[in-house]
Amino acid sequence: MDCRFETAETRRNKCAACYRQFNKVEHLVDHMKISYHSAHEPTCGVCRKHCRSFESLREHLIGPLPKQECREIFANRGCKFCLKVLDSPNSRRIHQQKCQLNGLNGICGRFSNLGIRDNLTIGGGRGPQVVALACKMVGGGSDGSLDLCARVCLIDENENIIFHSYVTPPIPVTNYRYETTGIRHEYLRDAMPLKLVQRKIQEFLCNGEPMWTIRSRGGKARILVGHGLDHDLASLQIEYPTPKIRDTAKYPPLMKTSKLSNSLKYLTQAYLGYDIQTGIQDPYDDCVAAMRLYMRMRTQIHKIEDYPLASDPQNRNNFASWRQSELERMSPEQMLDISRSDYYCWCMDP
Repeated sequence: MDCRFETAETRRNKCAACYRQFNKVEHLVDHMKISYHSAHEPTCGVCRKHCRSFESLREHLIGPLPKQECREIFANRGCKFCLKVLDSPNSRRIHQQKCQLNGLNGICGRFSNLGIRDNLTIGGGRGPQVVALACKMVGGGSDGSLDLCARVCLIDENENIIFHSYVTPPIPVTNYRYETTGIRHEYLRDAMPLKLVQRKIQEFLCNGEPMWTIRSRGGKARILVGHGLDHDLASLQIEYPTPKIRDTAKYPPLMKTSKLSNSLKYLTQAYLGYDIQTGIQDPYDDCVAAMRLYMRMRTQIHKIEDYPLASDPQNRNNFASWRQSELERMSPEQMLDISRSDYYCWCMDP
């Protein structure tokens, strides 16, 4: 609805975040109870509309049916990678040159990490506190469809290799998938046994902290970044606490509008500006891409809140049914002010 023709009543029933219009204020309250709008949602730099994901924001700006005013301004001053709107076309040009990254580090990595590299250190405050992990799988089973980890890489925030090794799978390999893995039989002949790789990586991640004491904040355990980490950790037979995992396949702002995962290949091309996983694939490239996506999400600047999650005890009654009458007397802006996110935003990582 054009704001020039809005009445006080229609503005009263319009969500202050997603701008959805409702016939009655009680319907707006019901919407706010389940939408979990917050300062951590991707937001249009033109009209300030909140979107559930960056894909939703991209559709709003340059999709098949974009908002016309936002489309025109974004076309002139918007970065196609991070989707920010800059002050001028020249500012956009300078910003976008910095925002678009390249994959040269991965190419260098192919030649530098072919052997075993083991810089894992445990205990105290030593070493990186955020690391990225990626595996490459060969096939097992009668038809070669069973994924078996045959190569693993771990890097730090500065994209330095901490650990790299070929891995001896627990059962015979029936398909080396050479076209994408580049792995041959002889590479695994003297590879590190899976149990040893598992123990080394798990001890490094926990960093001397007992598994059952690990919490989302504080402690010595390291934050683990990756894409599809459930699969990688399962192939390594490693368990790691969810509060310390940052998975770019499951992070709501990076998911599709259908709430399904995007591929790491797509996310890297769309948000970092370069291609990966072409031809023979290197786990180092995947580590770097996941770490760069994580760092881009972590460095976003959002409103600081003492209790940012809807699940925090202090927020559990924000939209309680017994507050219905009080909520209906609030303005849309006041309701947005007490609304909290249903996911942990990575900007809150130290």
